[in-house]
Amino acid sequence: MPRRRHGPGASPPLPDRAFEPGQRATFTKTITEADIAAFAGLSGDFNPLHMDAEFAGKSRFGARIAHGMLTAGLISAVLGMRLPGPGGIYVSQTLDFRRPVHIGDTITAIAEVTAFEPEKRLLTVRTTCVNQHEKTVVEGQAVLLTPA
Repeated sequence: MPRRRHGPGASPPLPDRAFEPGQRATFTKTITEADIAAFAGLSGDFNPLHMDAEFAGKSRFGARIAHGMLTAGLISAVLGMRLPGPGGIYVSQTLDFRRPVHIGDTITAIAEVTAFEPEKRLLTVRTTCVNQHEKTVVEGQAVLLTPA
């Protein structure tokens, strides 16, 4: 069996494929200016709220903010590498953006099992991202197809 990599900021992969309500996994990352620039380049989203300090400073946020989907991408990291982990694939994901994420914020993506249908290999997970102050910045629900 190949060794699974879990990378920096992630808890080690779960050892089995039996999922129980309440199981949790996390992934933590500090958002940098380089992350925002790279995401803008990949996505094509150069909204000045993300890229222009002067423009963003005059906005309701008072400073540049990270792309919401960059923050949501941390959920993908915890699901793809931890819960269910390698071999799992998205079926759906809901997202509610609750607070802005600024450069320098440390975000923890949390996945918590709410249901598992073993016969269909369908895993339902509550997804939450919190900042370093334990304030929720993104929340939602994911449904994944898990490997056998």
